[in-house]
Amino acid sequence: MRRREFLSQLPVGVIAASGLVPLASARAADAAPTRSYVVTLLDRPALPADFKQFPYVDPAAPKGGTVVLAAIGSFDSFNPFIVRGTAAAEVSRVYDTLLRANADEASTAYGHLAHTIELAADHSWVAFELRPEARFHDGHPLGAEDVAWTFQTLQSQGRPFYRAYYGDVAAVSVESAARVVFHFKTDKNRELPLILGEMPVLPKHWWQGRDFSRPLTDPPLGSGPYRLGHVDMGRSVAYQRVTDYWARDLPTARGLFNFDTIRHEYFRDGTVAFEAFKAGQIDFREENIAKEWATGYDFPALRKGIVKKELLAQHLPTGMQGFAINTRRPIFKDRRVRQALDLAFDFQWCNANLFYNAYTRTNSYFSNSALACSGLPQGEELALLEPYRAQLPPELFTKPFTLPVSDGSGNNRDNLRAALALLQSAGWQVHERKLVDAAGKPFSFEILLDEPAFERVALPYVQWLAHIGVEARVRTVDPAQYQRLLDNFDYDMTVSVFPESDSPGNEQMGYWSCAAAAQEGSDNLMGVCDPAIDALVRRLIAAQTYETLKTAAHALDRVLLWNWYMVPQWYLQSVRVAFWNRFGRPGQKVRTGLEFDSWWVDQRLAEATDAARRAGID
Repeated sequence: MRRREFLSQLPVGVIAASGLVPLASARAADAAPTRSYVVTLLDRPALPADFKQFPYVDPAAPKGGTVVLAAIGSFDSFNPFIVRGTAAAEVSRVYDTLLRANADEASTAYGHLAHTIELAADHSWVAFELRPEARFHDGHPLGAEDVAWTFQTLQSQGRPFYRAYYGDVAAVSVESAARVVFHFKTDKNRELPLILGEMPVLPKHWWQGRDFSRPLTDPPLGSGPYRLGHVDMGRSVAYQRVTDYWARDLPTARGLFNFDTIRHEYFRDGTVAFEAFKAGQIDFREENIAKEWATGYDFPALRKGIVKKELLAQHLPTGMQGFAINTRRPIFKDRRVRQALDLAFDFQWCNANLFYNAYTRTNSYFSNSALACSGLPQGEELALLEPYRAQLPPELFTKPFTLPVSDGSGNNRDNLRAALALLQSAGWQVHERKLVDAAGKPFSFEILLDEPAFERVALPYVQWLAHIGVEARVRTVDPAQYQRLLDNFDYDMTVSVFPESDSPGNEQMGYWSCAAAAQEGSDNLMGVCDPAIDALVRRLIAAQTYETLKTAAHALDRVLLWNWYMVPQWYLQSVRVAFWNRFGRPGQKVRTGLEFDSWWVDQRLAEATDAARRAGID
């Protein structure tokens, strides 16, 4: 989001659609509902009502060809909306949404299934008017009944995320075959129209007689640019481009979805998948391991230019990645214990010795954005925090938050000494080189992983913890088992990512609220449950201007950081991609760094590259 310097210059419909206008002003200016082609939380949308395509696409991009991608683990379902089962990779390609986001623009989405968005002046409801040409793949019209049924089904039977995300919706009503209205519980949730527009719309008629709560093995019906193709259950899944896609000429689809077939081949782990890429079995990959990026791509195809390797700059908030500490476990209840675990982690050594100094330490839950807190709380932020002063860590008011720093030599003695002092103040003592409680029970826990590649970070951490008497061990399981353990909160510590946008909102309830902490399958992995955090999340969601949003985000960030729920790790300000030289792509760069759906198979390049692969490359 940008600040609202030019608010008075905006068209009324766009202002209302933003959800950030003070409600009294909106009522005074015009009590009638406003209609728009876009929902945005920005000062103004980047694209006019008559835009022809998104700026990062080539509208003349050729269609055709096959792209093969890698997936890790296995799958047993085509229903990604429920806790049960493991859904196939990218099955969401089958579905369309009411709005479609512009990847080059923050917090903005344009009418897709819906051609018009109408918003009440008092922000008590939003209506979506659907395009009459919208169709499911079986030719059945897509209408308001499908939208309402999808919403109700996700709320009642979907993952806990949906109940939190859509929690401020009081009811949904169908006013005509093409008009659906969502009625709100509050006029303070500025983000609701935008997040409702993100909802995939499912076919009510197709799901009749099927149990939505069970893993799905039938090919799902949707209205999106792809339908399910060939499937080898658990091993491979392909999606076929819908040649008569109803939205192919809309500006929200033009130049996108160019591959005829997108196939995902499943591999046991990332190492095997990388070898498959080098062997030419996989066409494109994003690299998330710094060591592989620095040393693993020295093979003949890359040296000969048949494989390309690029860093694509991105300009997005990077959120939080780190070791997530499950505070449901008794040994992690004390904040001092959690802080000690952070002191024991030597990021500087990891960055120098494992990551080729590629990363920046994550020091905020809203990292790489203006929403990250800094310094001491002052002014309105301090006023937000004051009512909870007695419940909050006292240092929050007197010290800027900082993470421990080492010299990277591997001799992290000062931080380990400080960690041990914190553990002793929390009641733990060293006995025969082991950290034990008053009853003699050792401090012991497990770090749960879903991929062997991350063991090279976790195992040094285990060794550092051993220096202060902590018995930590690493357990790596397959992705399906990993997901089940996470859904049941059956882990001590794991690695997790909490992504953030330019306009954080309802998803924060799923991340940090007491209600989410108690819901099986929720995103509140650390079991965060704190009245102050609940109140700050509500203030963030209710923020009506960018300044109030920023204030609430700073306060929330500060409280999360000082409670040490995670051992923060790192982020990268670019996207690493490697691909066999068989693709065309637009010349225009995109804010997200990568928008793969705008790429296409270049027939000339593909023929040459595929011939070289078949012949073998030495």
